[in-house]
Amino acid sequence: MKRFYKDAAATPDRGVALDGRPVRTPGKALLAVPTDALADAIAAEWHAQGEDIDPRSMHLTGLANAAIDRVAGDPATFAAGLSAYGESDLLCYRAESPQALVSRQSAAWDPLLNWAAERFDVAFAVISGVMHAHQPAATVARLAAVTAARDSFALAGLFPLVTISGSLIAALAISEEAFDADAVWDAVTVDERWQAENWGVDALEAKTQALRRRDFMAATRFLELLR
Repeated sequence: MKRFYKDAAATPDRGVALDGRPVRTPGKALLAVPTDALADAIAAEWHAQGEDIDPRSMHLTGLANAAIDRVAGDPATFAAGLSAYGESDLLCYRAESPQALVSRQSAAWDPLLNWAAERFDVAFAVISGVMHAHQPAATVARLAAVTAARDSFALAGLFPLVTISGSLIAALAISEEAFDADAVWDAVTVDERWQAENWGVDALEAKTQALRRRDFMAATRFLELLR
């Protein structure tokens, strides 16, 4: 789409206007967000567009659209989909060998699990291998309640963090500012870095990882702007 406006600015009601006309979501709802900071940042995305509008460069706008159009209508179902990741969280499935990788996973993942265990008063079943292991029912229920307590915008921000990392615990740690996002990214990509170190860097995989990291950090910023 060609750029059809000159000015983009946040409005007093935390919306965004293009040449004074309010922006709407793909579902035709008014684009209005919970904080001034997020409204300003979304307006900045629109302002930064060149002659052509590239939606792929407008991560905050996309997440806000998702919160309004996809999540707000049924946040409970959306939250349930995210909380299901807690039943097979990446951090609970460890390599059987080699020992160097086992040690790296433990060093990266144990602090996150220990934080979650204390923060939410739960216990985790940690196994070696890829066979599914059931988490304690109380843990699953608690994580589901924690996730469901978030509003539609927070859930939209959690979605990329959970699905990219494969870890509900890692996403919650970022959302509650318990861990730095860069440190969490390093933790959830331990296996990928191990593969690269031992088998070499695949150019296509490296490009994919860079895009995943970009989306991961954009979602982190979205959550930060909601505070």
